[in-house]
Amino acid sequence: MITIEVLTELLGWTTVINVAVLLLSTLGVVAMRDTIAAIHSKLFGLDEKDLGRAYFQYLAQYKIAIIVLNIAPYIALKIIA
Repeated sequence: MITIEVLTELLGWTTVINVAVLLLSTLGVVAMRDTIAAIHSKLFGLDEKDLGRAYFQYLAQYKIAIIVLNIAPYIALKIIA
């Protein structure tokens, strides 16, 4: 049976993993933007100028998902535990 403590620990670790992925993605896009944009423009047939907006939108939506699905429930469980 899953207890509140186990669920809190699970959400804590998923938060750590997701934030690490977000930071790695952000660093990758910032450091290798031209290389990544060239690859993605060839793969998906998009203009390289449009990809900057797509990268920003991806990172923003991923950050919001982490906050809503990991951090907020973790804090709520910490409060009630």
